[in-house]
Order: sequence, then C-alpha cells, then structure tokens
Amino acid sequence: MNNKLHVGNLAFETSEIELEDLFNEVAPTTEVSLMQDRASGQSRGFAFVTMQTQEGATAAITRLNGSEVNGRAMSVTEARPKEERSSGPGGGPRNKFKPRY
Repeated sequence: MNNKLHVGNLAFETSEIELEDLFNEVAPTTEVSLMQDRASGQSRGFAFVTMQTQEGATAAITRLNGSEVNGRAMSVTEARPKEERSSGPGGGPRNKFKPRY
C-alpha cells in the first residue's frame, strides 16, 4: 500500500491546516497538498495527504473515509500513481496554424 492518500469531496473553504490537524489526530503526516485552481486560487475540492507510515495511511482511510468536514462527507482513498501523459494529438505549440502569404 502507498502512504499517499487522495482526499476528495472537500468543501471549498477547507484549508490545508485543517486537513493536516485532522489527519495528524489519526497518525503523523509528512505532507498535505490542497489542490487549487491556478487562475482563481480557489480550492478544487480535493487534496493529497502523505502519511509517515503505511499503517497510518490504512488507519486514516478506515477512520476518516466518509467523515464530515465543513458539511461534506469526504472520501479518503489510496492515491494512484500519476499517469504519464502522451505527446500525441493536441501536444505541441498552441499556434498550429500558419498564415498563408
């Protein structure tokens, strides 16, 4: 099992500090990353929490999955590894069209 957890269905007002405090009540964490929109800076409603041990990650899933935070039942699952993005169609420079002279 992985030590990194995906935490979803978060209310937009939930903060990294709030998540860190909540997960540290179960077991020690090493990192909490709340995902935010690049343009607005608003929360995207999910985060990644890295626990110190696999046992801590398992305990956090068991105790916190489905628990309510800021009026929403959050989902806590094992994070999947980031998938490689292909450089297929759509990759490359934004301006694909060259003017005809």
